[in-house]
Amino acid sequence: MNNLPSEVHPLAPFLPDGARVLMLGSFPPKRTRWSMEFFYPNLQNDMWRIMGLIFFNEKSHFLADSKHFDRERIMAFCRTAGLALYDTASEVVRLRDNASDNFLQVVRPTDVRGLLGQLPLCRAVVTTGEKATETLVEQLSCERPAVGASTPFEYAGRTMRLYRMPSSSRAYPRPVEWKAEFYRKMFEEVGMI
Repeated sequence: MNNLPSEVHPLAPFLPDGARVLMLGSFPPKRTRWSMEFFYPNLQNDMWRIMGLIFFNEKSHFLADSKHFDRERIMAFCRTAGLALYDTASEVVRLRDNASDNFLQVVRPTDVRGLLGQLPLCRAVVTTGEKATETLVEQLSCERPAVGASTPFEYAGRTMRLYRMPSSSRAYPRPVEWKAEFYRKMFEEVGMI
């Protein structure tokens, strides 16, 4: 057992009315890496560039300036698109002083079933990396999908799908355009584009 302090998730789940997809990462980076007070806040993370490419054909669509994402534009987009956001861990220990999922120890997983209970129209859960997928599969007791694929699971009488997407982190060394194609296919399958 280590003696490192744990961190509790600094954000509340973003669960807009009418959300059809719940996207789950692992856990936010340290606040010193944030460019905004919202999910995927690190300017070096490609999530909002991926969304810009897919929905607006412009990867810089969600940038406020060269150092910040535009939180209000992102939140408005998520509400309109029907995209809920949170993470698979509610409390972690960072085994190293960085944002790498490889060095996150999950102390308390998020109650994802509780989140789904607040999203009656949701039919798909999307994980955005290996750690998030690993943490969630244990809770849902379903098969782990391959990157870019999905697997079915049941929740409260709903047949749902778990999609596993490539990490949007720059630590996963693939071009934004390459990653965006996986996300585009998933959004097409769930009827969001």
